[in-house]
Amino acid sequence: MNNIIDVEKKEQKYIRKSIFLLFIFSFLALSLAMIFNIANLSATDFYTYLAILIVIVLSTILTPKITKADNILLMIVNMLFAIGVAMIYRINPSFGKRQLQFYLIGIVLFFLTFFILRTFKFWNKISIFYVIVSVGLFMATLVFGSYIGGAKNWIVIGPVTIQPSEFIKVPLAFFVASFYSRYNEISMKPFGRYYMNIVIYIFIGFLFLQKDLGTALIFFGLMILAQFVYEKDRVLITINILAMILGSILAYFMFGHVRIRVATWLDPWSDINATGYQITQALFATASGGLFGTGIGLGHPDYIPVAESDFIFSAISEEMGVFMGLAVILLFMILVYRAFKISLIQQDKFFSILAFCIGVLFAFQTFIILGGVLKIIPLTGVTLPFISQGGSSMLSGFILLGCLQYCASDIKYGDEIDE
Repeated sequence: MNNIIDVEKKEQKYIRKSIFLLFIFSFLALSLAMIFNIANLSATDFYTYLAILIVIVLSTILTPKITKADNILLMIVNMLFAIGVAMIYRINPSFGKRQLQFYLIGIVLFFLTFFILRTFKFWNKISIFYVIVSVGLFMATLVFGSYIGGAKNWIVIGPVTIQPSEFIKVPLAFFVASFYSRYNEISMKPFGRYYMNIVIYIFIGFLFLQKDLGTALIFFGLMILAQFVYEKDRVLITINILAMILGSILAYFMFGHVRIRVATWLDPWSDINATGYQITQALFATASGGLFGTGIGLGHPDYIPVAESDFIFSAISEEMGVFMGLAVILLFMILVYRAFKISLIQQDKFFSILAFCIGVLFAFQTFIILGGVLKIIPLTGVTLPFISQGGSSMLSGFILLGCLQYCASDIKYGDEIDE
């Protein structure tokens, strides 16, 4: 009995220490951003700054009490957010203010998503609903969407811009989980074994029409990895990989901006003042920061186009150093690792697969944008989750995180995910 009490005391001490360190980290990151823009600060900025610090601490404290699961997932995301918003605020204060507001909405969606999942229990039985919602969002984008950055994936409503493809990741993860959790039942129907393939290829077709190839790659990657883990038919996986190769070749010849990005990836230096300017400036910024960075406000992230969004990792590496860039990568690795471990421990098949799908979505999106920024793969226009400027990405990320938190809280036997 005494041993149990001692363990609980150590856990409580560890939790308190973790929350304190998170507060110090967030305080320093946000304070640096505020100090750099102190000449333009208003009372609203200061109150928003205080509100964010309070919400970060309160949400971290309340998460284990409300969800009956640890708060590691939210702590990781809060650290990523603090790093990202400090850099965004330094680059463009107006974007920074919006990012702070989106974070507050995201925290609300995090807990709201958790309560919705806990209230209803039919999530594995409504796969057709996920398809209808996704197709509806795709159709709305095609009809009402606007071209921004070469892709028609934004809906502009006055001062608000929405990227529906970010939110489609949520029903997509639920759809894949629903399909494989009822695979034996669905596969008995005509073409049932190919149901997921058909649906996701339709989604990818919509993304091709929108020229949103980065998101198409994420969707395809989720399908392939889900099949690799849960599908017995290896021939189907091989066919899909060949289809991906053919689709990539087709996209190369269909879309001029894809050919430009491939050429830029192969040799950005040949046209450094035009097509290669963006990626070369990002590489220069990453290299010039050194191990510890130039310091907030002492670098030149303004030389990089879209530094607050697509190339925010380069801006972070320049002003905060390569060590901070590595820390960002490690935080994402821990987040994905936790998702996969939740998937392995969760007994409920639907939520086990859902946790796996969410982990894959975070992993693929992070790899695609970091790989593009570091010139490992051709650049595609996706955001770095919880760090890049963008409301749609932030809100959809918190919805997925709320789903993952529920998967962790709904574990039905004694193993702890942090063992």
